[in-house]
Amino acid sequence: MKFICALITVSDINRSKQFYTEVLDQKIKYDFGENVTFHGDFAIHLDTHFQQIIEGPEIRRDGHNFELYFENDRVDELEKKLESLNIKFVHKVREQPWRQKVLRFYDPDGNIIEVGESIEFLSFRLSQEGISLDKVAEITNMSVEFVKDSISQFS
Repeated sequence: MKFICALITVSDINRSKQFYTEVLDQKIKYDFGENVTFHGDFAIHLDTHFQQIIEGPEIRRDGHNFELYFENDRVDELEKKLESLNIKFVHKVREQPWRQKVLRFYDPDGNIIEVGESIEFLSFRLSQEGISLDKVAEITNMSVEFVKDSISQFS
């Protein structure tokens, strides 16, 4: 068995398609009208159509029990973009205990979206703060070799 993608239901497929393509810069892989799959392997499905497929159970919103996770090494810039679009935040940019910068916000249907800097960029950022390779490896819970490789990607 092979996992293919996560699928979330949305109340307005065009509004959500616009949000994911224009706000989060996602590229459409397949567009079947009421079901759209994006590169990165997640999909949105029109809730009324999905409800027919599963034969009627209620589609619920605002469960706060999952999120879609993306990476962007410019989370501070993304926060400003989202603010200018009046996107509702779960929280603005903050550092996780392992120092990774993340922000969380809602898509048009109240699904939680998390965007965090990559661990590779975090390794580079921490090294730029003068933190030793061994300490960066300890903070990120990654190997020193991973940290070295990550830093070289951004140097």
